[in-house]
Amino acid sequence: MKGLWLENNQLQLRTDIPMPEPPPGEALVRVLHAGICNTDLELLRGYYPYTGILGHEFVGIVEQGPECLVNQRVVGEINAVCGHCRFCRHGQPSHCENRTVLGIVNRNGAFGEYLCLPIENLHLVPDNVPTEVATFTEPIAAALEIQQQVPLRPNDRVLVVGDGKLGQLVAQTLALTGCELLAVGRHRNKLANLEARGIKIGLADAVKDGYFDISVECTGNPEGFAIARRALRPRGTLVLKSTYAGNLSLDASSLVVDEITLIGSRCGPFPPALQLLATGQVDVQPLIHATYPLIEGLAAFKHAQSQGVLKILLEMSK
Repeated sequence: MKGLWLENNQLQLRTDIPMPEPPPGEALVRVLHAGICNTDLELLRGYYPYTGILGHEFVGIVEQGPECLVNQRVVGEINAVCGHCRFCRHGQPSHCENRTVLGIVNRNGAFGEYLCLPIENLHLVPDNVPTEVATFTEPIAAALEIQQQVPLRPNDRVLVVGDGKLGQLVAQTLALTGCELLAVGRHRNKLANLEARGIKIGLADAVKDGYFDISVECTGNPEGFAIARRALRPRGTLVLKSTYAGNLSLDASSLVVDEITLIGSRCGPFPPALQLLATGQVDVQPLIHATYPLIEGLAAFKHAQSQGVLKILLEMSK
């Protein structure tokens, strides 16, 4: 089968990849659409020494699996877990000590014609959600994870730093809580997507130092981290949503003196993400900048790395 293969930080389109065979407890999924995200781009830059097919945001059709799923559209949680380690036993499976992660750790991903995932990872896509829209389920779930980790009240002052794909979804989901929200970035045309939904926006100079209770860093760069950090009041909470290819320097003493809570945040709940898409409470259409056939996957990655570009999708059937 065809797929985009990463090895030694080099991406290539291969046509000789063996068809996956699902082991017991897993399903074979024919991929329809998949989205390129910042983690895929960071893997190219050496964020993690991964070899295999990239991609973890997808919608597909189950071809082998339980009767209730066969021929149905599904999305899939990306962590395949063992079920018996200390994290699995304590209800924290995304930190399973033996996990594989779709397109990231020891499991071929979604930028190929087929993939395998545990049946328990799969979720049916509501009929009223278009396939290209459903590819955003995983990043919306990741955005919703913030609300699983940090209590949010309507009077909380919350800052989102970053106007890229993830920042836009984080801002849209946080806006639903009724908090006092400000989203900042570098590109007014991107921020306009949020402004159209009634979200207050601005550039970096709109951030008042020491004003916010919670800040969410979605840029993956040191400048974004610095803005998110200086925005916080003492005993504020800084949520990190982005992976960093390199090391991040920070003033640890100021974190201690101001008693800042630092929280890493990644995977999140799929059912409420699908519900937001089904009810139109989150709008992802303005984030789709282009769709490429799989055979033009290298060009798609080049486009995804261009400044100002939001979501690039791959369509496997073309």
